[in-house]
Amino acid sequence: MSEANTPPLAVIVLAAGQGTRMRSRLPKVLHVIGGRPLIGHVLHTAAALSPARIAVVVRHERDTVARTVGELAPDAVVVDQDEVPGTGRAVELGLAGLGDFSGDVLVLSADVPLLEPETLTGLVRTHRERSASVTLLSAVLPDPTGYGRVLRDASGDVERIVEQKDATDHEAEVPEINAGVYVFRAETLRRHLPAVSQDNAQGEKYLTDVIGLARRAGERIAVCIAPDPATALGVNDRVQLAEAARLLNARTVRRWQLAGVSVLDPAATWIDVDATLEPDVTVLPGSYILGTTTIAAGATIGPDTSLQDCEVGADAVVRRTDATLAVIGANASVGPFSYLRAGTVLAEGGKIGTFVETKNSTIGAGSKVPHLSYVGDTTIGRGVNLGAGAITANYDDIAKHRTEIGDEVHTGSHNVFVAPVRIGDGAKTGAGAVVRKDVPAGALALSVAPQRNVEGWVENNRPGTPAADAAKRARSAQESGDGTQRQDG
Repeated sequence: MSEANTPPLAVIVLAAGQGTRMRSRLPKVLHVIGGRPLIGHVLHTAAALSPARIAVVVRHERDTVARTVGELAPDAVVVDQDEVPGTGRAVELGLAGLGDFSGDVLVLSADVPLLEPETLTGLVRTHRERSASVTLLSAVLPDPTGYGRVLRDASGDVERIVEQKDATDHEAEVPEINAGVYVFRAETLRRHLPAVSQDNAQGEKYLTDVIGLARRAGERIAVCIAPDPATALGVNDRVQLAEAARLLNARTVRRWQLAGVSVLDPAATWIDVDATLEPDVTVLPGSYILGTTTIAAGATIGPDTSLQDCEVGADAVVRRTDATLAVIGANASVGPFSYLRAGTVLAEGGKIGTFVETKNSTIGAGSKVPHLSYVGDTTIGRGVNLGAGAITANYDDIAKHRTEIGDEVHTGSHNVFVAPVRIGDGAKTGAGAVVRKDVPAGALALSVAPQRNVEGWVENNRPGTPAADAAKRARSAQESGDGTQRQDG
């Protein structure tokens, strides 16, 4: 068939089912694998075929599903299924939602998320090359339990599809399953769907009955066997959801490995489908690269790191870190045991170290927050070193306020900066300082109270304790004139 004579393609996505076996308040098609809901994977794959129209048939949790469809595929038409149950009725309504469309109709199930564009392109090509009225996607599984079976006649042609609950024992032994993915001529659907009955174990209007009706009418039925059976697997419960997630992740990790990313332990690494990694990135075990995270060339991620919607610059190192909506610059160092909350921006060559939490803060080039610190709602300039235990106290019980720290500031250990406050360029602070006022450039800020020692306090207030005994021995040694030797009584 020449390109000029190629009929247009429309897609109907079936998303009306309740999915009771998921045992979930969330509609089945909105459960997430690889960073996308199940229906999101199906819509993404459908869009890759550049269809003329897309219709999505909904019913259970209608508004929630429709809202997600609107976000993922704004041009799709949402069609409501009525009280008549079954995939046949869903497609009948979906076809009506396509209006006067004339061409080929690809029917997809929203709970079959692993299909790839190449598989569907091959299905449509087979349908057109064989001038078929109906072409279905099948797969051969070692355990076909739960799926409809493809029954063939003696010549190998498709005779009909039988659902699991309607299959005889002999039919249930057939390993070839119906993937629930079809290409129909639009006129074939319009001709046969009204004749489909609900006379079956489920009392539903099965789409698969169209195949039998078309065959009896002498129309050509074609089958395309999926090259990878895993792509045809559906999701009906949490076990199958986890398996689909595992298969999708293995496919995603392998794709990045072939693109030049080193993943040391694929089974212990999870990468969402919308994440982007450049060549020579190294991902160590226990790492989760989620959402739209992007990682530039040469960066090392992990071990035991989670990045959600983050940007990581070239040659950065991020170890044992939890980060969300954070930007990590080139050659920066993060971790271990760091917590980067939304709005964190670490510039080139910067460092966020051990047991540091940051939020809505910018840390300038070459600046360091090495350990045991909280930095929130803060702007830090270039070449800064915050001493251990630094805290920017950003909340006054009513509102959040910002701390501003200029370039080349070095602070003492255990400082508290009570916002709003500004530390000028080149300033320094002493150990234990509580900084409540702005510090001019180049100044030293101290908040030191005179130290007062209360002699004999432990012996008087904690008599009989090991501390009191140790103090008594030390005082006795001093009084005996041996103040340079410790006495071990």
